[in-house]
Amino acid sequence: MTTVKRPYDSTGRREHAQRNRDAVLGAAQRRFLNDGYAVTTIAAVARDAGVSAETIYKSFGTKAALVRAIWERGLAGRGPVPAPNRSDKMSTDEHDPRVIIAEWGKLTTEVMPLVAPILLLIRATAATDADMASLLAETDQQRRDRMRRNAQRIQRHLRPVVTLRKATDILWLYSSPDLYDLLVLRGGWPLRRYASHLAESMTAALLR
Repeated sequence: MTTVKRPYDSTGRREHAQRNRDAVLGAAQRRFLNDGYAVTTIAAVARDAGVSAETIYKSFGTKAALVRAIWERGLAGRGPVPAPNRSDKMSTDEHDPRVIIAEWGKLTTEVMPLVAPILLLIRATAATDADMASLLAETDQQRRDRMRRNAQRIQRHLRPVVTLRKATDILWLYSSPDLYDLLVLRGGWPLRRYASHLAESMTAALLR
């Protein structure tokens, strides 16, 4: 009798690895934001996540790499499709620049609560940690590049006095974690008000 081998199903292993990854990133984010970057140790994160420190070192390598992974996860937003992909599709399919900007405002309120705290942590730590300084430069450049591409998408609708560089600067300003910190975290604005403010301000500053 010939024994037929069943094909190996790695689904369970992948799901287990993803659960561990989510647990590690969640534990790391809580530690970093509550205790600070310098005080937080890989051992403490591992203990909170219920994994070994070796697992974290193998998966991420360093504390700075953990921060990067938290930032990247936040950028993806909360939906099954990453937020940048949804933004690109929306601004390609939609032709009304005012609707595009309003949707950008809404999307910002999805992503910013996830990324702003970690971006502010990166900035606060960059002055004393070379790895975090490098990560700060990377996150700044990524956001600026993104805002330039967004400005290009509405370029033909810009006011005559608004150059592509100026439009990029305006979008850079309104996508800033500092503005979110001032208005929402410290000012107590509800997210709906914050989204409306972004849309109204960007529309007035950019469009004809």
